[in-house]
Amino acid sequence: MQRPKITFFASKSIEAQRALHALEKSYISVPLEEADMIIALGGDGYLLRVLHQVYSLKKPVFGMNCGSVGFLMNPYDPHHLLERLEKATAVTLPTLVMEATDLHDKVHTLHAINEVSLFRKSALAGHLKVSVDGHCHLEELVCDGILLSTPAGSTAYNLSIHGPILPLESRALALTPISAFRPRRWKGAILSDQSVVTIDILSPQERPLSAVADYQELPLITHVKIYKDPHHSLTLLFDPDRALEKRIMKEQFLV
Repeated sequence: MQRPKITFFASKSIEAQRALHALEKSYISVPLEEADMIIALGGDGYLLRVLHQVYSLKKPVFGMNCGSVGFLMNPYDPHHLLERLEKATAVTLPTLVMEATDLHDKVHTLHAINEVSLFRKSALAGHLKVSVDGHCHLEELVCDGILLSTPAGSTAYNLSIHGPILPLESRALALTPISAFRPRRWKGAILSDQSVVTIDILSPQERPLSAVADYQELPLITHVKIYKDPHHSLTLLFDPDRALEKRIMKEQFLV
């Protein structure tokens, strides 16, 4: 069996650069366009950036933790890497498309792997109109913002604002408010991943908000349309005993 051709990506942290140096001594790294798989060295945030960087290439990514949390990463171990890759379990991650309209009516299109978020950019709370599949469900949500998360992103920022954790196989999205003032009892919604969410910013000049697709921010937006990318998904590789589904399930029972 032919061994996979690999290429390395590493964050600028001292730990990741040391890991890169050690691995390049033991394994042949090929140019990105020739690689079958990508090895990402860093933390979850860096892995997210790598996935965006290689978004159109559709090459599987195997992350090794040289950061802090490492929820989406495998343990760093310089030994038997090729054997680990051959035994790795593949997880398919859906992605989101965000179409955001700014104050000049220009539409910006960005992709998100974890979530699309809206945040207030002034001392005043945002006023939002929230619709799903063309039907308005909230005429006015007064809040600091709102977030639409994929299952993979549901354990990230979504979890910190008390949004639901979604199993990877759920084919669902989590719509979660950020510091909702009115209606106070609205805690969010779980939607089908086929849903199209549109959010209108009411009084966008007096109460400005920005839209963020993962870490890519667009200021002063008036309207956002978010939906699952029907043509694209990403593949992460995990050691068999580090399957992402197991970790997401475990996360739901942490106290």
